[in-house]
Amino acid sequence: MLVLDVCSSSGLEDWSPDLQKAKVYEKILLDLILGELPPGARLDEQSLAARYGAGLAGVRDALGRLALEGLVIRRARSGTTVAPLDLVDLRQGYEARALIEPHCAGLAARHASKADIAAIKAVFDDAEAAAKARDLPALVAMDQRFHAAVARASGNLALARILIPLQHKAARFWVFSFGGATEAELMADIEQHREVADVIASGDVEASKAAMMRVLSVTPEAVQRPPVEA
Repeated sequence: MLVLDVCSSSGLEDWSPDLQKAKVYEKILLDLILGELPPGARLDEQSLAARYGAGLAGVRDALGRLALEGLVIRRARSGTTVAPLDLVDLRQGYEARALIEPHCAGLAARHASKADIAAIKAVFDDAEAAAKARDLPALVAMDQRFHAAVARASGNLALARILIPLQHKAARFWVFSFGGATEAELMADIEQHREVADVIASGDVEASKAAMMRVLSVTPEAVQRPPVEA
């Protein structure tokens, strides 16, 4: 079974990964990312409860959290729908990640424990098999676990709380863009993530920032907007 392991990285104490609502949240989240629950789809709580073998209370709590993250839209009397893929939202989220995530990688290089490093490095252990099989669900789960593990290793839960929902939104576009990727392209992406893990383990703060920026395909100049003309 795929495990995203993001609830334990969120800093939300009442969302322990062992709780039913956390398990339901991660199952719905993965299906949202993979497009199994497509943009604009109406989400019926009874159907979701049957689909995931969960209680209605857990489904409602999960949908409430996903609504706060902007992944679903809840409206009185009209119900809950999957949020659309919004390119403006994606660009703004990308700008935020470009500022926050390299800094988190640098903090992880400074503060990560041996257990943190082991967790980050272990994420892509089975990545070659997943890439060869073009197993996008497995690769998505690895990607989300990796970025959540780095955010957690930063030691700054305030940044992790901001960053992890941005990663979830970005993953929906990642799946779309990588739908036609070759095995070689998938492996290149995996190796970039492994490089981040290696430099974080070395304790090199600036190299960790740079490696994460390469994962995000961003240059130092790109994290700053051009000045607005008067």
